[in-house]
Amino acid sequence: MANNAVDASPSVISNNLLVSAKFIFETVDAARQVVVQKENFEKFSFHLERTAFFLKEFSTFELNDFERLHGAIDDLNLEIKVAKQLASECRNRNKIYLFLNSQKIIDEIKKNTKNISRLMSLFTSGSLNVSSEIIRQLRTLCKNMLDAEYQPAAIEEEILQKIERGIEERNVDRSYANNLLVCIADSVGISSEHSEIKAEFENFKKEMENNELRPDWTEDLRMEQIILLLGKADMVMTPIEKEMKYFNKRNSLGRQLLEPLQSFYCPITGGIMVDPVETSSGHSFERTAIQRWLEDGNNVCPLTKTPLNKLSLRPNRTLHQSIEEWRNRNTMISIASMKPDIQSSNEQEVLHCLEKLHDSCIGSELHREWIVMEDYIPIFTGLLSSKGHEIRLLALTILHCLAKDADDNKERIAKVDDGIKYVVRSLARKFEESTMALKLLLELSRSSAVMNFIGNVQGCILLLVTLANSDDTQAAEYAQEVLDNLAFIDQNVIQMANAKYFGPLLQRLCEGPTSAQMIMAETLADMELTDHNKLDLFRNGALKPLLQMLVHDAEENKAVAVKALENLSSVAQNGLQIIREGATQPLFELLFCHTLSLPKLRERVAIIIMHLSISTTVQEASEDQVLLLESEEDVFKLFSLISLSGPNMQQTLLSTFLEMCKSPSGFNIRTTLRQISAVKVLVQLCELDDHVVRASAVKLFHYLTEDGDHSTFSEHVNTRYIETLVRIVRTSHEEDEIVAAMGIISNLPRDFQMSQQLLDLGALEIIFDCLTCRNTHASHKKEVVENAARALSRFTVSTNPDWQKKVAGEGTIPVLGHSVVAFGLQNLAAPYTMPDSGPREASLDAILTLIDGEKLQNGIKVVEEANGLLPIIKLLNSSCTGLQEKSLEVLHRMFRIVEFKQKYGNSAKMSLVDITQRGTSNAKSLAAKILSQLDVLHEQSSFF
Repeated sequence: MANNAVDASPSVISNNLLVSAKFIFETVDAARQVVVQKENFEKFSFHLERTAFFLKEFSTFELNDFERLHGAIDDLNLEIKVAKQLASECRNRNKIYLFLNSQKIIDEIKKNTKNISRLMSLFTSGSLNVSSEIIRQLRTLCKNMLDAEYQPAAIEEEILQKIERGIEERNVDRSYANNLLVCIADSVGISSEHSEIKAEFENFKKEMENNELRPDWTEDLRMEQIILLLGKADMVMTPIEKEMKYFNKRNSLGRQLLEPLQSFYCPITGGIMVDPVETSSGHSFERTAIQRWLEDGNNVCPLTKTPLNKLSLRPNRTLHQSIEEWRNRNTMISIASMKPDIQSSNEQEVLHCLEKLHDSCIGSELHREWIVMEDYIPIFTGLLSSKGHEIRLLALTILHCLAKDADDNKERIAKVDDGIKYVVRSLARKFEESTMALKLLLELSRSSAVMNFIGNVQGCILLLVTLANSDDTQAAEYAQEVLDNLAFIDQNVIQMANAKYFGPLLQRLCEGPTSAQMIMAETLADMELTDHNKLDLFRNGALKPLLQMLVHDAEENKAVAVKALENLSSVAQNGLQIIREGATQPLFELLFCHTLSLPKLRERVAIIIMHLSISTTVQEASEDQVLLLESEEDVFKLFSLISLSGPNMQQTLLSTFLEMCKSPSGFNIRTTLRQISAVKVLVQLCELDDHVVRASAVKLFHYLTEDGDHSTFSEHVNTRYIETLVRIVRTSHEEDEIVAAMGIISNLPRDFQMSQQLLDLGALEIIFDCLTCRNTHASHKKEVVENAARALSRFTVSTNPDWQKKVAGEGTIPVLGHSVVAFGLQNLAAPYTMPDSGPREASLDAILTLIDGEKLQNGIKVVEEANGLLPIIKLLNSSCTGLQEKSLEVLHRMFRIVEFKQKYGNSAKMSLVDITQRGTSNAKSLAAKILSQLDVLHEQSSFF
């Protein structure tokens, strides 16, 4: 602070001005750290800062009138000291206290600003030897400070008015007090956490108990009233404190209800008053009743006949409070006394109690708190298992009232044994009950502590997803909101995805943190999805984040992305999209990388590339053709991996080339493969003991022989290879392999040497076997017969009578004729691949007959031995209603047998869930029954 010595020399004055300026800057820093009245302190700080700048400026001049200025500087320092003290108090004192005294703070700032303005105006004298421009600017500052307006914010005034109204009315409930505290906390920068608000409120009470801090008795009274008002908020009292307070009061009341006093009755209506008003006659009436009396033309008191008018009506707050206290006393006793009755076996008595408790819930937040303290929540949740619809509905309604805006109550409901489970069961009941259960779950789901309880209830999320897709707009909206709330927990999101509700999963996959993206991608990787699901996921943005993970530096991220893409790329449209988005480059980079620490990763990439190759075979002719491999070099590099890989990848890569050979660009692929001597590698693979790889090699070789370009492969077809082909046809159990091997034989060059070699090595015998169907590969009979017939034709040329005789001697000619008739007979599995649904429905009818009644056990085993069960499960995805419903009926019977439920249940689950969302009403009902058999849903009577 400035020196108070009487020395007023120019150098001392200059030094004092600098010291004062520094003191002001310190005050400005303190003022800007204040969290209450921020706008007013900011405005005040601006004026102080400008004042300090002028003082620094004046310190550079040789000022006249030293003695007068010395006194002004001392006075100015005193004012700055007051300002700094105010800023310090506003930084350090209790924030609630400061808020309640905001007008006093504003008045202090106003007073301080005007005093500083007055003192600074002493420096505007023309005799000070200062430039006129500085004097002009200082006068402007002084005027601005005099005119400065400091006002409380509109929200502060509104809160203070609510506080005064609450003190005046004296009967506000906890929500009113809660709201006041939250608003005050928000206004002065207190955290919204209840613990923070409670701590600040406790400090406020302690500060008010300190006599030294109390300025006068009027403020003392006002603060006590405010503490009483805000103390009603439940956030400033622990649950234990509230319960102790409640039970102390309840136990002091006894058990006898009090009759109302005569003064509680309205003289006009005869009923107990709700809003009593006092008239000039001294009598009180219900407000609406006396107003109607006056509006009807009566201008005298109904009791005393003295003159009355509307303006003479005023609230009788004392009577109002007495009535409320009487009503609350009786309500408290009633709530406590109903517990035995509500647990009785008499449904009417239970309903009566529920109705009274419901009225109490609606009437007051305080009453709801009492109901909770009396431990009614376990009773209400227990009633949800009642057979009575009305009882369940009322119990749900009361629970909804208790849960609304009360996190503690939400947790109490969730922690009751099976409480949430019974609420969830009500979702599947009648409309009114289902809607109320939804509303209750919506309230419960707003609590982070309860979300997990809801998601863990069996079938809950599936039912919510079904309701979200229902035709009932209101129910769908509620269910959607519940699901959105539950989506904050990853496990719930995974369950939603399993129920075909993919929105939250996609949101987490696209926008969530890396850890969440990994979890969601892993979910997509492991999930059983229908083709429709896979298309939806790509259509709604699943590909982009997966591609971003694919090019991530971390191998773990790449692995998860690859796993998910492996699952999703099996649909042709998705495969084409992956190629169009440029994902083939990073996929091939992974495939050719031999230093990966995860050995299975390259195998998975190979499967994705195989899926992409399949997708290129289904392009429309009108579309721009999408190529998986764009150059001969690409073909060579990929094919060269076959010789460098293990059996699993060999088989996958062979299948990839097999599919590309079928595509619109297949001729070019086949030509390139022949040019790079792929046949040599394939011949070697055909001799392997690994039947899977061998079969793929034989099929690919067959495709390479289809174009008639014998020059590229004849040199590799030696005696050993022909023996291999004959052995494959004779011994293989792989139908496709037999078709392909016979196709190769039929496509071999038709020169004498090759035909004779075939004849010598027993080819004619296996051709005859194929024509007579001795290898009984019924589903491929047509192709086998066709290829065998073409192979046989090489031995029936007129130029070689010896061969013709040999063919006739084998009895082949009549067999060839009969084979055409035999091909018309279809076995059990054939209908599932036919485009016309008629034969398939007929087959299902036959199966239903086969497994009817007592024949079920043996009949279903016959179907299984004929490999007929998995095709039936696949028919669940059919667009034909008849096929779908007949398939459901077969499965409904089949899953009565535990062995088949365990063996095939998982294969059917996802398709069954899909039918509950999209099927006809009959299909939905059957699907729900089967899901119940599989323990996915509880038995439901009227939901689906």
